[in-house]
Amino acid sequence: MNSRAIFLLALGLWVLPTVAREKSDVIVMNNGDRLTCEIKGLKADVLYVSLDYVIGTISLNWFKVDHIESNQLFVIKTQNGEVYSGKLSMPKTEEGRPVEIEVLESDGEKIELHQDQVTKMDQSFQRWWDRFNGSVGLGAIYNKGNESTQYNFSSDVNYPRERWSASAAYNSNLSSNTGASTSSRNQIDASAQHLLPWNNWFYTGFAGFLQSTEQGIDLQSTFGGGVGRYLKNDNHLAITVAGGFAFQRIAYRQSIVAAPAEDVASAWLSSQAKLFHFDRTSLTVTASLLPALSDPGRVHFNLNTSYYIKIWSKFNFNVSFYGNWDSQPPPGFSGSDYGTSVGLNWTFGNR
Repeated sequence: MNSRAIFLLALGLWVLPTVAREKSDVIVMNNGDRLTCEIKGLKADVLYVSLDYVIGTISLNWFKVDHIESNQLFVIKTQNGEVYSGKLSMPKTEEGRPVEIEVLESDGEKIELHQDQVTKMDQSFQRWWDRFNGSVGLGAIYNKGNESTQYNFSSDVNYPRERWSASAAYNSNLSSNTGASTSSRNQIDASAQHLLPWNNWFYTGFAGFLQSTEQGIDLQSTFGGGVGRYLKNDNHLAITVAGGFAFQRIAYRQSIVAAPAEDVASAWLSSQAKLFHFDRTSLTVTASLLPALSDPGRVHFNLNTSYYIKIWSKFNFNVSFYGNWDSQPPPGFSGSDYGTSVGLNWTFGNR
């Protein structure tokens, strides 16, 4: 796949900034501080809000919020996978009693939840383009000794809804040094998932496209889907596992060694773990295993790891590791491609 075409396609993952709602929400903290603001959302144990007199978004400890008054609509997700949509309120409670969250749904039904049950909260927008959120990252490394240069670019965009979500991500790495040919790796991944009626269960579908000069892959296309489950989903740790089936078509670069395109039917196993520490650091590890059914003994394995350290506002320092392995590549082709990258990352939307 042409690197320029992939880069242009990645620009589609950029979205316009969201339009802010009225700053009419009221938050009272445990120490009595009162804020009139716009609640942007809740992730991990961090409540994000914006104020008229503060540039950007500020972060509040969710468990130090005493009560909330709001007439806006939110989508609230709980530890056991339940999803509610409606107006949110958090009445003041007597000292020592559990803090309750009240959700008034559109049909007039009132749902009561404990504060520690709520793991995520997003604004509910009428306009579809206001629901997007994501991030953009860029990094570079230069070494004078062998005139080596490495660039990396990444972006992702997410579209959350009440019971389903969709996401897409693009990663590009370019490395060059004196006396060696330029090496490039470009990857696009897209996925969607929908919650099942049973708590914490969901079904999912995905598509992936990979170009790697190190492995001689001109284009590797992967399509698949299956069923998954949240093993743990609280304010500090989220772990999911999923399994199903996948199909791969791999086109190799003929200028290296003559090799026909390969079609591979595979089983698919995947797991993801996310760890959070109050708006300062986060770690995401995603691994997938594809044992071939049409070519017994052949296994594809993919791993992506990202560690974020907050610098300021929506800017983060990012350290990533990527890798993909093929246990039985065609003769003359490499069975692996992996590396690390560092850079700055900027998030947009209601993250």
